[in-house]
Amino acid sequence: MIGLGTLINTAAVIAGGLLGLCLKNGLKKQMQDILMQACGIATIFIGASGALSKMLVIKDGRLEATGTMLLIFSLVLGGILGEWLGIEQKMDILGEKIKKAVKAQNDNLFVEGFVNVSLIICVGAMAIVGAIQDGISKDYSMLMAKAILDLVIVLIFASTYGIGAVFSAVPILVYQGSITLLAAFFGSFVSDVIVSDLSYIGSALIFCVGVNIAFGKKFRVGNLLPALIIPIIYHVLHGLL
Repeated sequence: MIGLGTLINTAAVIAGGLLGLCLKNGLKKQMQDILMQACGIATIFIGASGALSKMLVIKDGRLEATGTMLLIFSLVLGGILGEWLGIEQKMDILGEKIKKAVKAQNDNLFVEGFVNVSLIICVGAMAIVGAIQDGISKDYSMLMAKAILDLVIVLIFASTYGIGAVFSAVPILVYQGSITLLAAFFGSFVSDVIVSDLSYIGSALIFCVGVNIAFGKKFRVGNLLPALIIPIIYHVLHGLL
């Protein structure tokens, strides 16, 4: 069944979030703060390792960096497009609407939890590659593995951010589900090179999310999300020339 991986992943996010909410009531403020910092540092290293694993290659016995120009142009052009579209603001507005719908107006961390956790579990390499595999070959094994990781991640974040983290299940369902459906229809046109480029640029964005969590909001990561479409445009144009 196409999309089963995303459904399992969504269920795992909800389960992890609910478990995290149970823990939150028993955690002191100091414990929540240290967990937030720990999550931020872990996210930084997850993003950095994901990006570097794709960008660093051994060539003629030497370690070389590849894809730096594509990374620069993707982030710059994607940032310009994201600022113009106001994606970050729209994500905050969506978070506020959900916050009102569930009557959590007094929860100051709701929107921050919703946005940060959504970015972490949506932007990563496993989300992109796993959803494509699910759409092309109905192989949801990678999304199954991601579901387990996301359960733990959302559990920890829900224990600090609260119920806002649970609602990250909504964008994961829409985001991964959309990629799976697109891959099912156009999968034969998606090359391994495109998937690789999407993975390391997505990992760079996860690094930025980690910085925001550990040190306070430094990057408008939502407005950098269009960086993920620049490699696709690049490879399409490159193929036509």
